[in-house]
Amino acid sequence: TIQEELGGNINELEIKELREKASRKKWPAEVAQVFEKELRKLERLHPQSPDYSVQTQYVQNIVNLPWNEYSKDNFNLSHAQKVLDRDHYGLEKVKERIIEHLAVLKLKGDMKSPIICLYGPPGVGKTSLGRSIAEALRRKYVRVSLGGLHDEAEIRGHRRTYIGAMCGRIIQNIQKAGTSNPVFILDEIDKITNDFKGDPASALLEVLDPEQNNAFHDNYLDIDYDLSKVMFIATANNLNTISQPLLDRMELIEVSGYIMEEKVEIAAKHLVPKQMDVHGLKKGSVKFPKKTLQVIVEAYTRESGVRELDKKIAKIMRKLARKVASDEPIPTGIKPEDLYEYLGAVEYSRDKYQGNDYAGVVTGLAWTAVGGEILFVESSLSKGKGSKLTLTGNLGDVMKESARTGISYIRSVGEKYKIPEDFFKKHDIHIHIPEGAVPKDGPSAGITMATAMISAITNTKVRADVAMTGEITLRGRVLPIGGLKEKLLAAKSAGVKTVLVPEKNMRDVEEISSEITRGLEIIPVSYMDEVLKTALIYEENENEN
Repeated sequence: TIQEELGGNINELEIKELREKASRKKWPAEVAQVFEKELRKLERLHPQSPDYSVQTQYVQNIVNLPWNEYSKDNFNLSHAQKVLDRDHYGLEKVKERIIEHLAVLKLKGDMKSPIICLYGPPGVGKTSLGRSIAEALRRKYVRVSLGGLHDEAEIRGHRRTYIGAMCGRIIQNIQKAGTSNPVFILDEIDKITNDFKGDPASALLEVLDPEQNNAFHDNYLDIDYDLSKVMFIATANNLNTISQPLLDRMELIEVSGYIMEEKVEIAAKHLVPKQMDVHGLKKGSVKFPKKTLQVIVEAYTRESGVRELDKKIAKIMRKLARKVASDEPIPTGIKPEDLYEYLGAVEYSRDKYQGNDYAGVVTGLAWTAVGGEILFVESSLSKGKGSKLTLTGNLGDVMKESARTGISYIRSVGEKYKIPEDFFKKHDIHIHIPEGAVPKDGPSAGITMATAMISAITNTKVRADVAMTGEITLRGRVLPIGGLKEKLLAAKSAGVKTVLVPEKNMRDVEEISSEITRGLEIIPVSYMDEVLKTALIYEENENEN
């Protein structure tokens, strides 16, 4: 009666509704206890009181979370393989890892989900892989973009005492998913920044640690929530910007760039049909022969993924759509020679092997974010006061150090290669790597620069069709390098026949598919002597003498 006099029975209906919802929940006893306590507090509040809406929101947040509610996983491995193969061409290692995870889940029935981090260049399908995994598992799919996130409260939530407080993104998305075991994509984990509002990357440590995340503490909720059944998949372009403790908690899977054949297949199977649909063209009304797609990839794009390729295909479709809309006839197939009409002049031309007619020019292999490239390392001698080494071509510090290491090695073995003792006092050496505007760095051109210098000093030409990659030490040892797959691809497409590779990289060669290595003679080298013996044409010179 007192409540009625005060006009307080308006909220009775709402509280009854909340109680009914709560009775259907499978939550732990301590959560039920907290809920009951908070609901009683809500009952005592007057609807006109400023605290009423805050308390209502909190109670609703608790009741809307899927406590102990899980979607049933689909453990049909062949179905999962089909879904992954349908949506993504290539990426065998990634698919294999996902199928293995499913197999373990199937046998054990209950397992702490691993935290996978897919890293690789933009446009290779890291985010869309997450969607396919969710479909293969028949789990709900949620995605959070972490790019530019700089407030810790975005992850952990605000305390309830603040005005406008709310849960963090993790709890919000679990609520949205409606189950406690969704596939949760943490997109662009390498783009998190930190400022005076705390460090979100450190807040993620709790979320991504299978030992801790069974009791994740959200500041707003103030009750531990179990995240151990959630399958977290992080994506990143660059691992260098991710903090070490965070990296340590994730299993890294590299999603490397696609080779030419893969890009052509992806364009034929996925991109062309998709863009036809988007631009309102009838399915199969225009054919794109593989030769045409190959020219688009080679001459109009320079990337590891297929995003740029997608844009170029869309550009052609727009021009075709305009013709259809204007009742003009459209071609049944796009030939390579028609591309000038649709895409304009050729944008990129790949470096082709030009032959080594001069002593002092050596072909090196480089890794870039958009795939492999071949580099021509040129060196020349000039009379001067001596021991001056000039380096040009926008080289980074590591590359400059490699050149200095190379020259020191050559001086130490000068006698062996019949270099006069006073040679370095009378000559200056200049090393140049063309395309001066493009920044270049890394140790992997060490043996290339050393070979170029010896070739110029001894006036010995380099064998035709040879390219090389490897780091050099002062003792002339050849150390392993990274990005071998991309480098071998670059060598193959440039028409190089023989590649010198560090001995320790041969284990990587075994993992690279035979499609890439076919037609290439790959020679392992451990010391600089072996490099020079293979690369320089000595025998002919000695015979002539």
